[in-house]
Amino acid sequence: MRTPRLLAFACSAALAASLTACSGATRPPQGAAGGADFQVSPTSPAAKGPLDSFTWSLYAEPYTLDYALAYDYPPNTVLANVCEQLLRVTPDLRIEPGLAVRWERPDPRTLVYTLRPGVKFHDGTVMTADDVVASLKRHMDPATGSPWGSAFRTVESIEKSGPLEVTIRLGRADALFHELLAASPGTVVGAASLAEEGKDYGTPAGKLNCTGPYALDKWVQGDSITLKKHPDHWDEKLTPKSEAVRFTFVEDAAARANALLSGTADGGYMVPSSSFAQLRSSGRGGLYFGPNTGAYNLAVTDFKGTLRDLRVRRALSMALDRKNIVKAAAGGVGVPAKAPAARGAWSLVPERTAALFDTLPEPVHDVAGAKKLVEEAGATGRKVTLATSTLAPEISVVANAVQAAGRQIGLDVKLRPVSPDAYGNLFVDPAARDGIDLVITSGYDNTPDPLEFYQYLRTGDFGNYGNWSDAEFDLAFDRANTEYDPGRRTELTAKVQEIALAQLPIIPVYEAPHSVFLGRRITGAPTGIAQLYYPWAAMIGAAQS
Repeated sequence: MRTPRLLAFACSAALAASLTACSGATRPPQGAAGGADFQVSPTSPAAKGPLDSFTWSLYAEPYTLDYALAYDYPPNTVLANVCEQLLRVTPDLRIEPGLAVRWERPDPRTLVYTLRPGVKFHDGTVMTADDVVASLKRHMDPATGSPWGSAFRTVESIEKSGPLEVTIRLGRADALFHELLAASPGTVVGAASLAEEGKDYGTPAGKLNCTGPYALDKWVQGDSITLKKHPDHWDEKLTPKSEAVRFTFVEDAAARANALLSGTADGGYMVPSSSFAQLRSSGRGGLYFGPNTGAYNLAVTDFKGTLRDLRVRRALSMALDRKNIVKAAAGGVGVPAKAPAARGAWSLVPERTAALFDTLPEPVHDVAGAKKLVEEAGATGRKVTLATSTLAPEISVVANAVQAAGRQIGLDVKLRPVSPDAYGNLFVDPAARDGIDLVITSGYDNTPDPLEFYQYLRTGDFGNYGNWSDAEFDLAFDRANTEYDPGRRTELTAKVQEIALAQLPIIPVYEAPHSVFLGRRITGAPTGIAQLYYPWAAMIGAAQS
């Protein structure tokens, strides 16, 4: 359950009633709450011509452009166009070759990657196995402090086994490791530039030497980041249609909507849901919805307090009026969440999604039954503390709904305000969670494999915020993660999901599609969460030829 450092709750850390998609892999469940009419498709209409440049709105300035530290939407949205991974997550949530043209698994503990020949870095040098080894090993160095270090927990060695070949040996079978090489763990940068930049790497004072369709031009801290076209990008289908991209940072939701409406910004992902109606009716551009792997949840952060009793957790879940939460928090663009991991996270084997996710029961809304459970648990009148913040309106909406639901069933839900700057600390600093029972999260998968989400509920995992521990869950997870066949692994993941739903260390709230607004002069952008690792800006061009 990964939650970004800053949560833009039009996403997590990120929204659209007839749900229609381009493929079964990404089709959200039918019957969205709130009566909103929207469609989900992985891309917007194709570009019709080139552009000199366009301006893109981010909800916050990236805190880094170091791939090893990038763990949030703003940095990854920029880096997706500058740096590339061994594998690639596509807009329709598939995993395809990236900087590795193929791979083999000679035994369950060995991975051999053959690199794409002739790939040029932005400085003109050619990528080799040495660059890959240096890039990946950096996550494993404690001095780096990479939040992705846990992805390498089973890795014993990463070695150059040929000029364009890298061999990785694992201590035990680990299906997720290979898939995560389509995300930040698989990013490749110039080894020489890492040594040259030192502590400046990834900062406004440093440089980036990667292989993507755009290169970093300049970063004016507090103002903007500008990328320029990389003329020697290896992938012809992703040759940039715009010569430059300028990123601006607007934290206030209303100001961001105004920037999109006025044309100050040509587009932006994760549009504030409070602006959906205004943007759709403005005639200033198009609001699109795309595949998402994320869901909005309540993570239990204290299993020693009131919520230690499963009956209380179940009662709080039953008391939530999820349909009205979707209306108020997401502008009606979404559905009640059936499970902690969203439907879009089940895209690796789409033919199994209907049987393993769609057949899950709809969440129950039963206030009377919930109140009875609280009474049986002897928890009537007991306190539950929920963190809230003005970081985004959606946080306050969900928090107020949880408080109201708690009061209906006899729980004393207290809201603890947390400043926007400090909200992210709840997910990285255990001390920041002291005295808090619940926190609102937007967990999402970096890959279209639901098992990735559930790894964060294992005993002792960094993302297991409440230190929940269940031996049956751990055993089921480990069994699934040693199964390399995707079809069989999804069957085993269904068991993991079943345990999580039965024990509720996380209470599902709602899920919603990804959102993007494109002003009238541009089009072509992927619409979904692939913005994090796919070179989306290369697809954007003029809306008119």
